[in-house]
Amino acid sequence: MATLLGWAATAIAAPSPDAPSADAATAAMIRELGLREAARPARETPGWRRPERVLVRAGSPERLAFFQAVAPGIELVDVADPAAAAAAAPGADASVGFCEAAVLQAGPQIRWVQLYTAGALPCGSQPIIRERGITITNMQRISGPEIAEHVMAMLLALNRGLPTWLALQQQAEWKPQAVPPTAMRELGGRTVLVVGLGGIGTEVARRAQAFGMRVTATRASPAPRPGFVDYVGAPAELAKLAAEADVVVNCTPLLPSTERLFDATFFATMKPGGIFINVGRGKSVVQADLAAALRSGRLAGAGLDVTDPEPLPADDPLWKLPNVIITPHVSATSDRLFERVFLLARENLRRYVNGDPLLSVVDVERGY
Repeated sequence: MATLLGWAATAIAAPSPDAPSADAATAAMIRELGLREAARPARETPGWRRPERVLVRAGSPERLAFFQAVAPGIELVDVADPAAAAAAAPGADASVGFCEAAVLQAGPQIRWVQLYTAGALPCGSQPIIRERGITITNMQRISGPEIAEHVMAMLLALNRGLPTWLALQQQAEWKPQAVPPTAMRELGGRTVLVVGLGGIGTEVARRAQAFGMRVTATRASPAPRPGFVDYVGAPAELAKLAAEADVVVNCTPLLPSTERLFDATFFATMKPGGIFINVGRGKSVVQADLAAALRSGRLAGAGLDVTDPEPLPADDPLWKLPNVIITPHVSATSDRLFERVFLLARENLRRYVNGDPLLSVVDVERGY
Protein backbone atom coordinates (compact mmCIF):
# COMPACT_ATOMS: atom_id res chain seq x y z
CA MET A 1 0.00 0.00 0.00
CA ALA A 2 2.75 2.43 0.93
CA THR A 3 4.21 2.42 -2.59
CA LEU A 4 0.89 3.64 -3.98
CA LEU A 5 0.42 6.59 -1.66
CA GLY A 6 2.39 8.97 -3.83
CA TRP A 7 0.07 8.16 -6.70
CA ALA A 8 -2.95 8.47 -4.44
CA ALA A 9 -1.97 11.95 -3.36
CA THR A 10 -2.52 13.28 -6.86
CA ALA A 11 -4.85 10.74 -8.43
CA ILE A 12 -7.61 10.85 -5.82
CA ALA A 13 -9.18 14.13 -4.85
CA ALA A 14 -9.58 14.86 -1.16
CA PRO A 15 -13.09 15.46 0.17
CA SER A 16 -14.00 19.00 1.12
CA PRO A 17 -12.60 19.75 4.60
CA ASP A 18 -15.96 20.77 6.01
CA ALA A 19 -18.11 18.26 4.12
CA PRO A 20 -20.73 16.72 6.42
CA SER A 21 -20.49 13.64 4.23
CA ALA A 22 -16.98 12.94 5.56
CA ASP A 23 -18.30 12.39 9.07
CA ALA A 24 -21.13 10.21 7.79
CA ALA A 25 -18.75 8.21 5.62
CA THR A 26 -16.40 7.70 8.57
CA ALA A 27 -19.21 6.50 10.84
CA ALA A 28 -20.43 4.08 8.16
CA MET A 29 -16.91 2.77 7.59
CA ILE A 30 -16.36 2.14 11.31
CA ARG A 31 -19.65 0.30 11.56
CA GLU A 32 -19.40 -1.75 8.37
CA LEU A 33 -15.79 -2.85 8.85
CA GLY A 34 -16.09 -3.35 12.59
CA LEU A 35 -13.16 -1.08 13.44
CA ARG A 36 -12.15 -1.51 17.07
CA GLU A 37 -11.96 1.34 19.55
CA ALA A 38 -9.27 1.37 22.24
CA ALA A 39 -10.38 0.45 25.75
CA ARG A 40 -9.14 3.73 27.21
CA PRO A 41 -8.93 7.31 25.95
CA ALA A 42 -5.70 8.59 24.46
CA ARG A 43 -5.50 11.19 27.19
CA GLU A 44 -4.93 8.40 29.72
CA THR A 45 -1.87 7.01 27.92
CA PRO A 46 1.53 7.99 29.38
CA GLY A 47 3.01 11.09 27.82
CA TRP A 48 -0.15 12.28 26.07
CA ARG A 49 -0.77 15.97 25.72
CA ARG A 50 -2.82 17.93 23.25
CA PRO A 51 -0.47 18.06 20.28
CA GLU A 52 0.94 21.31 19.00
CA ARG A 53 2.73 19.95 15.93
CA VAL A 54 1.91 16.83 13.88
CA LEU A 55 3.71 15.38 10.88
CA VAL A 56 1.23 14.35 8.16
CA ARG A 57 1.83 12.59 4.89
CA ALA A 58 -0.96 14.42 3.08
CA GLY A 59 0.40 14.82 -0.44
CA SER A 60 -1.64 17.83 -1.48
CA PRO A 61 -2.88 21.14 -0.03
CA GLU A 62 -6.46 19.91 -0.36
CA ARG A 63 -5.83 16.80 1.72
CA LEU A 64 -3.84 18.77 4.28
CA ALA A 65 -6.89 21.03 4.65
CA PHE A 66 -9.00 17.87 5.03
CA PHE A 67 -6.85 16.89 8.02
CA GLN A 68 -6.62 20.45 9.36
CA ALA A 69 -10.41 20.67 9.69
CA VAL A 70 -10.31 18.25 12.65
CA ALA A 71 -7.18 19.75 14.23
CA PRO A 72 -7.88 23.47 14.62
CA GLY A 73 -5.02 25.51 16.01
CA ILE A 74 -2.51 22.68 15.54
CA GLU A 75 0.45 22.95 13.19
CA LEU A 76 0.21 20.21 10.60
CA VAL A 77 3.38 19.71 8.57
CA ASP A 78 2.96 17.98 5.21
CA VAL A 79 6.01 15.76 4.68
CA ALA A 80 6.50 13.67 1.56
CA ASP A 81 9.19 11.15 2.54
CA PRO A 82 11.11 9.83 5.57
CA ALA A 83 13.97 12.31 5.12
CA ALA A 84 11.59 15.27 5.12
CA ALA A 85 9.71 13.78 8.08
CA ALA A 86 12.94 13.38 10.09
CA ALA A 87 13.95 16.97 9.31
CA ALA A 88 10.56 18.25 10.49
CA ALA A 89 10.29 15.91 13.49
CA PRO A 90 11.82 18.13 16.23
CA GLY A 91 8.92 19.46 18.27
CA ALA A 92 6.38 17.08 16.73
CA ASP A 93 3.97 15.23 19.03
CA ALA A 94 2.71 12.69 16.49
CA SER A 95 3.37 11.29 13.03
CA VAL A 96 0.74 10.33 10.48
CA GLY A 97 2.30 8.17 7.79
CA PHE A 98 5.88 7.66 8.99
CA CYS A 99 7.41 5.35 11.60
CA GLU A 100 11.03 5.15 10.50
CA ALA A 101 13.65 5.06 13.27
CA ALA A 102 15.21 8.31 12.04
CA VAL A 103 11.87 10.08 12.35
CA LEU A 104 11.21 8.81 15.87
CA GLN A 105 14.74 9.61 17.03
CA ALA A 106 14.55 13.13 15.63
CA GLY A 107 11.17 13.65 17.31
CA PRO A 108 11.61 12.71 21.00
CA GLN A 109 8.12 14.02 21.83
CA ILE A 110 6.32 11.75 19.37
CA ARG A 111 3.86 9.56 21.29
CA TRP A 112 1.51 8.43 18.53
CA VAL A 113 2.13 7.02 15.05
CA GLN A 114 -0.62 6.41 12.50
CA LEU A 115 0.44 3.91 9.86
CA TYR A 116 -0.97 3.94 6.35
CA THR A 117 -0.54 0.17 6.17
CA ALA A 118 -2.15 -2.80 7.89
CA GLY A 119 1.21 -4.44 8.55
CA ALA A 120 2.56 -3.14 11.86
CA LEU A 121 6.07 -4.45 11.28
CA PRO A 122 8.82 -3.27 11.15
CA CYS A 123 7.38 -0.24 12.96
CA GLY A 124 6.24 -2.10 16.07
CA SER A 125 9.43 -4.14 16.39
CA GLN A 126 11.65 -1.10 16.96
CA PRO A 127 12.94 -0.90 20.57
CA ILE A 128 12.14 2.82 20.68
CA ILE A 129 8.42 2.03 20.40
CA ARG A 130 8.42 0.09 23.66
CA GLU A 131 10.96 2.29 25.40
CA ARG A 132 8.93 5.43 24.80
CA GLY A 133 5.51 3.78 25.00
CA ILE A 134 4.49 5.07 21.57
CA THR A 135 0.96 4.18 20.51
CA ILE A 136 0.66 2.75 17.00
CA THR A 137 -2.56 2.69 15.01
CA ASN A 138 -2.78 1.01 11.62
CA MET A 139 -5.08 0.19 8.73
CA GLN A 140 -6.32 -3.17 9.98
CA ARG A 141 -9.61 -4.13 8.29
CA ILE A 142 -9.43 -1.18 5.86
CA SER A 143 -8.33 -3.38 2.93
CA GLY A 144 -10.69 -6.21 3.84
CA PRO A 145 -13.33 -5.65 1.12
CA GLU A 146 -11.03 -5.53 -1.89
CA ILE A 147 -8.72 -8.31 -0.70
CA ALA A 148 -11.73 -10.54 -0.03
CA GLU A 149 -13.07 -9.88 -3.51
CA HIS A 150 -9.62 -10.68 -4.92
CA VAL A 151 -9.72 -14.01 -3.09
CA MET A 152 -13.14 -14.82 -4.51
CA ALA A 153 -12.02 -13.80 -8.00
CA MET A 154 -9.09 -16.22 -7.80
CA LEU A 155 -11.25 -18.98 -6.37
CA LEU A 156 -13.94 -18.62 -9.00
CA ALA A 157 -11.35 -18.43 -11.79
CA LEU A 158 -9.64 -21.62 -10.63
CA ASN A 159 -12.92 -23.47 -10.08
CA ARG A 160 -14.27 -22.53 -13.51
CA GLY A 161 -11.10 -23.20 -15.50
CA LEU A 162 -10.53 -19.58 -16.50
CA PRO A 163 -6.73 -19.86 -16.80
CA THR A 164 -7.23 -22.47 -19.53
CA TRP A 165 -10.11 -20.65 -21.22
CA LEU A 166 -8.20 -17.36 -21.28
CA ALA A 167 -5.12 -19.01 -22.76
CA LEU A 168 -7.28 -20.55 -25.49
CA GLN A 169 -8.93 -17.19 -26.12
CA GLN A 170 -5.53 -15.66 -26.90
CA GLN A 171 -5.07 -18.37 -29.53
CA ALA A 172 -8.63 -17.99 -30.88
CA GLU A 173 -9.24 -21.67 -30.16
CA TRP A 174 -12.69 -23.12 -29.39
CA LYS A 175 -12.11 -26.30 -27.36
CA PRO A 176 -15.11 -27.08 -25.09
CA GLN A 177 -13.43 -30.21 -23.75
CA ALA A 178 -10.18 -28.49 -22.72
CA VAL A 179 -11.35 -28.45 -19.09
CA PRO A 180 -13.08 -31.67 -17.99
CA PRO A 181 -16.47 -31.35 -16.28
CA THR A 182 -14.99 -32.69 -13.03
CA ALA A 183 -12.69 -29.63 -12.93
CA MET A 184 -15.56 -27.16 -13.44
CA ARG A 185 -16.56 -27.09 -9.80
CA GLU A 186 -19.36 -25.34 -7.95
CA LEU A 187 -18.71 -23.54 -4.65
CA GLY A 188 -22.02 -24.32 -2.95
CA GLY A 189 -21.72 -26.87 -0.15
CA ARG A 190 -17.94 -26.90 -0.18
CA THR A 191 -15.81 -25.92 2.82
CA VAL A 192 -13.40 -23.01 2.96
CA LEU A 193 -10.90 -22.65 5.80
CA VAL A 194 -9.91 -19.06 6.54
CA VAL A 195 -6.57 -19.07 8.35
CA GLY A 196 -6.53 -15.86 10.36
CA LEU A 197 -10.05 -14.55 11.02
CA GLY A 198 -9.07 -10.91 11.36
CA GLY A 199 -10.31 -7.99 9.30
CA ILE A 200 -9.41 -9.51 5.93
CA GLY A 201 -10.37 -13.05 6.92
CA THR A 202 -13.75 -11.89 8.17
CA GLU A 203 -14.55 -10.28 4.83
CA VAL A 204 -13.41 -13.42 2.98
CA ALA A 205 -15.65 -15.53 5.20
CA ARG A 206 -18.62 -13.21 4.62
CA ARG A 207 -18.34 -13.50 0.84
CA ALA A 208 -17.67 -17.23 0.84
CA GLN A 209 -20.79 -17.85 2.93
CA ALA A 210 -22.78 -15.78 0.43
CA PHE A 211 -21.74 -18.30 -2.25
CA GLY A 212 -23.20 -21.11 -0.16
CA MET A 213 -19.91 -22.36 1.24
CA ARG A 214 -19.40 -23.79 4.71
CA VAL A 215 -16.88 -21.55 6.46
CA THR A 216 -14.39 -22.62 9.12
CA ALA A 217 -11.57 -20.49 10.48
CA THR A 218 -8.67 -20.21 12.89
CA ARG A 219 -7.99 -17.20 15.06
CA ALA A 220 -5.28 -16.56 17.65
CA SER A 221 -7.19 -14.03 19.75
CA PRO A 222 -10.60 -14.54 21.37
CA ALA A 223 -13.59 -12.79 19.82
CA PRO A 224 -17.25 -13.61 19.15
CA ARG A 225 -17.89 -15.95 16.22
CA PRO A 226 -19.56 -14.16 13.30
CA GLY A 227 -22.89 -15.66 12.30
CA PHE A 228 -21.63 -16.43 8.79
CA VAL A 229 -18.79 -18.63 10.13
CA ASP A 230 -19.67 -22.21 11.08
CA TYR A 231 -16.69 -22.89 13.32
CA VAL A 232 -13.71 -20.95 14.71
CA GLY A 233 -10.79 -22.94 16.05
CA ALA A 234 -7.46 -22.15 17.66
CA PRO A 235 -4.25 -22.19 15.58
CA ALA A 236 -3.48 -25.63 17.04
CA GLU A 237 -6.50 -26.99 15.14
CA LEU A 238 -5.13 -25.95 11.75
CA ALA A 239 -4.23 -29.42 10.50
CA LYS A 240 -7.57 -30.92 11.51
CA LEU A 241 -9.53 -28.16 9.81
CA ALA A 242 -7.32 -28.23 6.69
CA ALA A 243 -8.08 -31.91 6.20
CA GLU A 244 -11.78 -31.06 5.97
CA ALA A 245 -11.45 -28.05 3.66
CA ASP A 246 -11.79 -27.82 -0.09
CA VAL A 247 -10.19 -24.37 -0.06
CA VAL A 248 -7.63 -22.86 2.33
CA VAL A 249 -7.11 -19.09 2.39
CA ASN A 250 -4.14 -17.65 4.26
CA CYS A 251 -4.96 -14.24 5.76
CA THR A 252 -2.41 -14.23 8.59
CA PRO A 253 0.20 -11.54 9.23
CA LEU A 254 3.85 -12.55 9.16
CA LEU A 255 4.84 -13.52 12.69
CA PRO A 256 7.31 -16.08 14.06
CA SER A 257 4.36 -18.45 14.44
CA THR A 258 3.25 -18.07 10.81
CA GLU A 259 6.61 -18.03 9.01
CA ARG A 260 6.93 -21.17 6.80
CA LEU A 261 3.65 -22.40 8.28
CA PHE A 262 2.42 -23.81 4.98
CA ASP A 263 4.95 -26.51 4.11
CA ALA A 264 4.99 -30.03 2.68
CA THR A 265 3.44 -31.45 5.85
CA PHE A 266 0.59 -28.97 5.67
CA PHE A 267 -0.11 -29.55 1.97
CA ALA A 268 -0.11 -33.31 2.56
CA THR A 269 -2.76 -32.72 5.23
CA MET A 270 -5.06 -30.81 2.90
CA LYS A 271 -7.91 -32.60 1.17
CA PRO A 272 -6.75 -34.01 -2.20
CA GLY A 273 -7.75 -31.68 -5.01
CA GLY A 274 -7.89 -28.67 -2.69
CA ILE A 275 -7.13 -25.08 -3.59
CA PHE A 276 -4.69 -22.86 -1.67
CA ILE A 277 -4.92 -19.06 -1.80
CA ASN A 278 -2.41 -16.72 -0.17
CA VAL A 279 -3.17 -13.05 0.50
CA GLY A 280 -1.21 -12.98 3.77
CA ARG A 281 2.56 -12.96 3.37
CA GLY A 282 4.86 -14.87 1.03
CA LYS A 283 7.20 -15.98 3.79
CA SER A 284 4.37 -17.96 5.37
CA VAL A 285 4.68 -20.48 2.53
CA VAL A 286 7.48 -22.87 1.61
CA GLN A 287 7.08 -22.24 -2.10
CA ALA A 288 9.05 -25.27 -3.26
CA ASP A 289 6.68 -27.45 -1.25
CA LEU A 290 3.67 -25.67 -2.73
CA ALA A 291 5.00 -26.14 -6.26
CA ALA A 292 5.59 -29.84 -5.59
CA ALA A 293 2.04 -30.29 -4.28
CA LEU A 294 0.67 -28.60 -7.39
CA ARG A 295 2.79 -30.60 -9.82
CA SER A 296 1.88 -33.89 -8.15
CA GLY A 297 -1.84 -33.16 -8.39
CA ARG A 298 -2.23 -33.17 -4.62
CA LEU A 299 -3.56 -29.63 -4.98
CA ALA A 300 -5.82 -28.63 -7.84
CA GLY A 301 -4.71 -25.02 -7.89
CA ALA A 302 -3.32 -22.00 -6.09
CA GLY A 303 -3.93 -18.27 -6.12
CA LEU A 304 -0.99 -16.17 -4.95
CA ASP A 305 -1.02 -12.42 -4.46
CA VAL A 306 2.10 -12.58 -2.28
CA THR A 307 5.31 -14.52 -2.86
CA ASP A 308 8.78 -14.93 -1.43
CA PRO A 309 10.67 -13.04 -2.68
CA GLU A 310 8.85 -10.16 -4.32
CA PRO A 311 9.06 -9.64 -7.22
CA LEU A 312 8.92 -13.35 -7.95
CA PRO A 313 11.98 -14.21 -10.10
CA ALA A 314 11.23 -14.89 -13.75
CA ASP A 315 12.71 -18.39 -13.49
CA ASP A 316 10.57 -19.46 -10.54
CA PRO A 317 8.68 -22.66 -11.47
CA LEU A 318 5.40 -21.27 -10.13
CA TRP A 319 5.15 -19.03 -13.21
CA LYS A 320 4.98 -22.06 -15.49
CA LEU A 321 2.32 -24.05 -13.65
CA PRO A 322 -1.04 -23.95 -15.48
CA ASN A 323 -3.05 -24.29 -12.27
CA VAL A 324 -1.61 -21.20 -10.57
CA ILE A 325 -2.82 -17.60 -10.68
CA ILE A 326 -0.22 -15.02 -9.64
CA THR A 327 -0.90 -11.33 -9.08
CA PRO A 328 1.87 -8.88 -8.03
CA HIS A 329 0.74 -8.02 -4.47
CA VAL A 330 -2.17 -5.88 -5.67
CA SER A 331 -5.12 -7.42 -3.81
CA ALA A 332 -5.26 -4.43 -1.44
CA THR A 333 -5.68 -2.01 -4.33
CA SER A 334 -9.04 -0.57 -5.34
CA ASP A 335 -10.75 2.60 -6.44
CA ARG A 336 -12.14 3.08 -2.91
CA LEU A 337 -9.20 2.08 -0.74
CA PHE A 338 -7.55 5.45 -0.29
CA GLU A 339 -10.80 7.13 0.61
CA ARG A 340 -11.01 4.76 3.59
CA VAL A 341 -7.30 5.17 4.42
CA PHE A 342 -7.53 8.93 4.71
CA LEU A 343 -10.90 8.87 6.48
CA LEU A 344 -9.45 6.63 9.19
CA ALA A 345 -6.24 8.65 9.52
CA ARG A 346 -8.27 11.86 9.81
CA GLU A 347 -10.64 10.33 12.37
CA ASN A 348 -7.75 9.12 14.51
CA LEU A 349 -6.14 12.54 14.30
CA ARG A 350 -9.38 14.08 15.55
CA ARG A 351 -9.54 11.57 18.37
CA TYR A 352 -5.90 12.04 19.38
CA VAL A 353 -6.23 15.81 19.44
CA ASN A 354 -9.25 15.49 21.73
CA GLY A 355 -7.74 12.70 23.84
CA ASP A 356 -10.47 10.24 22.82
CA PRO A 357 -10.10 6.45 22.31
CA LEU A 358 -8.24 5.71 19.08
CA LEU A 359 -9.30 3.21 16.43
CA SER A 360 -7.27 0.20 15.30
CA VAL A 361 -4.59 0.31 17.99
CA VAL A 362 -1.77 -2.18 17.43
CA ASP A 363 -0.90 -4.68 20.15
CA VAL A 364 2.87 -4.34 19.98
CA GLU A 365 3.45 -7.63 21.79
CA ARG A 366 1.36 -9.57 19.26
CA GLY A 367 2.59 -7.61 16.30
CA TYR A 368 -0.86 -6.71 14.93
